[in-house]
Amino acid sequence: MDWLTQALEMYPWGIYLCFLIGPFIQEDAAVIGAAAASSTGAGEPMLLLVSVLAGLSMSDIWKYWIGRAAITQDWAKKFAEKPGVAAARSKITDRLAMSLMIVRYVPGTRIPFYVASGFFKAPFGRFAFFIILSGATYIGLSFGLFHALGAVLGEQVKTWLPLIAVGLIVSIIATLWIRSRMRSKAA
Repeated sequence: MDWLTQALEMYPWGIYLCFLIGPFIQEDAAVIGAAAASSTGAGEPMLLLVSVLAGLSMSDIWKYWIGRAAITQDWAKKFAEKPGVAAARSKITDRLAMSLMIVRYVPGTRIPFYVASGFFKAPFGRFAFFIILSGATYIGLSFGLFHALGAVLGEQVKTWLPLIAVGLIVSIIATLWIRSRMRSKAA
C-alpha cells in the first residue's frame, strides 16, 4: 500500500481522473471503487462523487448517440417501421423517466435501453436529466453504504473496505462473464 500512498502524493488529481474514465470501462466497478476510496480517505469525497458522476453520465449519454446514429442507416429505418418495433418505441418514449430510473439498477439492461432511447429519438434533454438523476441516486446510495460501513467498522475500514470493494467488483465481472457464457451455449 506504500506505492499507492506515494502515487496519491505525487499525483493527487490522478484518482479523480481514474474515476472520471472508469465508467467507460466498467460502470459498477468505478462507482464501487469511488465509494471505497471516499470512505477510506483516499480522496476528497465530494470530488470523487463529482468525478464518478461525470464519468458515468458521459459514458451513458454517448450510448444514446449510438442509437441516434444507427437510425440514419437504411436497414435501421426499415427495421424501425415494423409493428413490434413501433410498439417498443412508444413504451420507451412514453415511460422514459421511470424506465431510466429502473434500468440503472438492473444489470444487463442499461446499454440496450440507452441505445434504444437514441434509436427511437427519445427527447435528449429528458434522457440526459434522468441519466444524471439516476446516476446520482446510484452513486449516493453506494457512497452512503460505504460510509455507513466505515462508521461501523471504524479504523478497520481501511483494511476491509478495499477488500470488500475488490470482492464486489470481481463478483460483478464474474457474474457478467458467466451469463455471457450461458447465453452463448444456449444459442
